[in-house]
Amino acid sequence: MERHVIGGNSPWEPLVGYARAVRVGQQVFVAGTTATGDRGQIVGAGDAYAQTVQALRNIEHALHAAGADLVHVVRTRIFVTDITNWEAVGRAHGEVFRAIRPAATLVEVSRLIDPAMLVEIEADAVIP
Repeated sequence: MERHVIGGNSPWEPLVGYARAVRVGQQVFVAGTTATGDRGQIVGAGDAYAQTVQALRNIEHALHAAGADLVHVVRTRIFVTDITNWEAVGRAHGEVFRAIRPAATLVEVSRLIDPAMLVEIEADAVIP
């Protein structure tokens, strides 16, 4: 099966050696995605809802680059640095996935690569 690598806007991709997303066959795997803007800056400083919205936009962009869409997402994994933000993060996730209903996990982690990052999301998709 052919493997397609999709790059993103994270300054860490070339440094760490990973891709924003990888498509193999009809499956797309989107790496942990944060609220980075077009120039690599963090969007929504201090606001877990805004960061989740931006991270989901970044995931959608990666999915489109891989020939997929949000409706193809079957699983998300959400990492937050403060579990008390679960409602704000969940609200943003629900706005995107309420009708799609992927399997989802939300867990607290001690920190992310940049202290300004509050949320990181992974997504897996299957294209019919």
